[in-house]
Amino acid sequence: MFFVYMLKSRIDESLYIGYTSDLKRRFKEHTDGKNVSTKHKKPFELIYYEAYKSEGDARYRESNLKKHAQNSLA
Repeated sequence: MFFVYMLKSRIDESLYIGYTSDLKRRFKEHTDGKNVSTKHKKPFELIYYEAYKSEGDARYRESNLKKHAQNSLA
């Protein structure tokens, strides 16, 4: 199973979108500051996730969410 997830920073309310095969482990890595791109924005709240059987489907969904998030900021 693969997961697409969205985190919200409790510091600045920014969003982070990612995908993983182990949602609990990945969330812990974010909250422990082990991710270079998010460690300065911790702590986080998991605000959304979706489950997929296919890694390709999860990566495609993650890419689309990031694309639409960027377009909405423009």
